[in-house]
Amino acid sequence: MSIVNQLMAAVLAVLIGLAAGTVYLMSDSSKTMLIHQLESHGQDTATHLGLYLAPYMADHDKAVIETTVNAIFDSGFYQQIRVVDADNAPIYIKTTGAQISDNVPNWFINLIDITPPEMTREITHQWQKAGSIFVQSRAGYAYEQLWLGTEKTFAWFVILSLVSLFFISLLMRYILNPLKGVEDQAIALSQQKYIEQTHIPGTRELKQVVLAMNMMVRRVRTMFNEQTKYIEEIRHAAYQDDLTGLSNQRATMSQLNERIDYRNDFGPGSLIHLHIAELQRLNSDLGMEKANNFIRACASQLQALAQLSDEPILGRISGSEFILLNNITDPDQLSRELNKLAETLKDSYRQLKGSCEHYSLFIGATAYTEQESSEKLLANAKLAAQHAHQENTAVYCKGVGNPDIQSSWHQHVSDKIISGDIFLQCQPVKPLSELQGPIHCEAYARILNQDNQPCAAGEFISVVKQLNLMTALDKSVLNSVKQQLQRNPDMKLAVNLSNDSVKDMAFCDWLIRTTHKQPVAKQLCIELNEASVLNNINQVALFRDQLKQEGVLFGVDNFGINPAGFSYLYTVNPDYIKIDGSLIRELDSSAEDRFFVRSLVTIAHSLDIKVYAEHVERETQLSALQQLAVDGSQGWVHGKPERI
Repeated sequence: MSIVNQLMAAVLAVLIGLAAGTVYLMSDSSKTMLIHQLESHGQDTATHLGLYLAPYMADHDKAVIETTVNAIFDSGFYQQIRVVDADNAPIYIKTTGAQISDNVPNWFINLIDITPPEMTREITHQWQKAGSIFVQSRAGYAYEQLWLGTEKTFAWFVILSLVSLFFISLLMRYILNPLKGVEDQAIALSQQKYIEQTHIPGTRELKQVVLAMNMMVRRVRTMFNEQTKYIEEIRHAAYQDDLTGLSNQRATMSQLNERIDYRNDFGPGSLIHLHIAELQRLNSDLGMEKANNFIRACASQLQALAQLSDEPILGRISGSEFILLNNITDPDQLSRELNKLAETLKDSYRQLKGSCEHYSLFIGATAYTEQESSEKLLANAKLAAQHAHQENTAVYCKGVGNPDIQSSWHQHVSDKIISGDIFLQCQPVKPLSELQGPIHCEAYARILNQDNQPCAAGEFISVVKQLNLMTALDKSVLNSVKQQLQRNPDMKLAVNLSNDSVKDMAFCDWLIRTTHKQPVAKQLCIELNEASVLNNINQVALFRDQLKQEGVLFGVDNFGINPAGFSYLYTVNPDYIKIDGSLIRELDSSAEDRFFVRSLVTIAHSLDIKVYAEHVERETQLSALQQLAVDGSQGWVHGKPERI
């Protein structure tokens, strides 16, 4: 019960007590007044009767006495009239019951005892006592009048109480409105939302409460921001290059291994290797500051080129080397972009030095296919840069393959996606305690290749993206998942949506309609890649709220590697996060990775967000995750993805 309702109940209780006391006092006062009226009424009747009956009483004329008494008694206001002679011998007695109206309830009669007094008058005639007359008024009259007064008093009390309660309620709600704001603050704080009240009440006690709550909200927000900033500084020191802000060698190689050797979902593309030859001479010719500016220019131009791809991998792997894994597969486009990059950087060098003397920057690129390992791919890209150096040309790149074969594969993938001819594999996310069942299973889309053999997502996802069929693929996956969940009420499946689907309002509305008031909604988990979340924070936050209303869980995949940080967790507030596998790969041997993951877990748990680790392969990694209080793990340590 709210404090306003409790106070209203207390006020009502006081009013009821006050009314009961008022009715009691009024009844007692009215009772006394009515008894006095009955005394007066009886005394007056006795006097009048005595004046009239005096000669008849002296003559003992019973007929006249009886007629007169009956005539008065029939008026209905008397309970007993008794006429006695001078020796107190009865001459005539007329008696009836109290005659209380049926309108007066019995409980009221039993509660209040009214006994009208018997009034007497001595009668004299010709200076001699003729007798006495005793008159007792009827009690029913008093009960009727007292009950009528009580009824009216109670009715007015109820009316006035309701009116008073209404106005008191409005007044109290106005006075205590700041407490509602404090309640909203407390609820928002439990949901990691920081709200400050701008209206400060004038009441001293409420003012202090509101000011104290605002201060606490500011302190909690400051603590969270400082904690986030501290962890981002740790990540910057451990995984980012100080000069360029790009991923350093360790982080770049981890991400490259993760995407190519483990996830294998990047699809065809190319790896660009940019090499600044004779870096020491560059420092001598330009000076340290200008040389650093040139290196920053290289990083900046590569970042601009990376924006042409979806989820590229870009980093500085040594003082003079950069790599960029991108989705460009067209040889002409690749050559054109790299030549433009080389010319831009040559102009930057010329502006810094004034000439192109001793300028030596070479770019090599090699095509990437799913069959290559990250180690071989990097070696081929370095060989391409060395070839450019040997030939003294700025750019050297290899072609991607046979266009006819590509066209045939594109058509095959298009037909499969449009017809919905896909099947699902899944991999469980398990709690670190093996005594419990899977938390949920992540569903992966698969198709058959032209030889009717299952192929991994990395073999066709890039084609799906090029054909703008990612939303169609996500719909097919969700429809298949829905059918599986309907057949298996105990199963929970997670689906990773693409960036294209999240930006498509029609798709989001379709998904909400599909899950609205459906039992499968509570069995479904929707996941988004961290990059997709950061690119559409406001829309993702709205989408997440809609999913929450339907009971669908929401998670962030590949968490912790984006240089933009993770303060977005406060806005999106997912149910869980999955730490990217590149941060887990060396967890059992790297103190830096363990410290960073522990920091991520601390941040997430402070926001009531579950933390799962991706791509766990070894028991030693599981032991490290247990020590870091991670909630669950996913990877080949629990088995490879299997067909549902």
